[in-house]
Amino acid sequence: MKSVFRQSGVGLIEILVTLVILAIGILGLAGLQSQSLKNNESSLQRSQAVVLSYAAFDMLRVNRAAATNGSYNMSMTCAAPTGNTLVSNDQAYWISTLQSSLGAGTCGSINCQPTGDCTVIIQWNEQRATGGSATQTLTTRSRL
Repeated sequence: MKSVFRQSGVGLIEILVTLVILAIGILGLAGLQSQSLKNNESSLQRSQAVVLSYAAFDMLRVNRAAATNGSYNMSMTCAAPTGNTLVSNDQAYWISTLQSSLGAGTCGSINCQPTGDCTVIIQWNEQRATGGSATQTLTTRSRL
């Protein structure tokens, strides 16, 4: 007995189902790429914060006498200090570099003891990253 029904090609419904499955897969990949970009930005900001904290220590080592007597000490501030001294120019440059690299709301703090033990704290907003917080803090301690 011969079969009455013969399949001779792809039906329209099969093509539509394939397109729907393909579209869902591509949307999933786009979402994954979006999250990856956000987290890469977060990683870049953390790396820049580490480099900028080391830059602050280099600034302190160049002018060690002023650093150990407390001239560079400043509480957490987002505004670049003003003045025409080497210390105020260094601080203003450091704060402005922080803000240009990590965002406008970035703040910094420097605290050096007479023994040469210094602490540099940098705060920035990392809310865009997956699970990121509004205030990310990096604390670095070193001896000059």
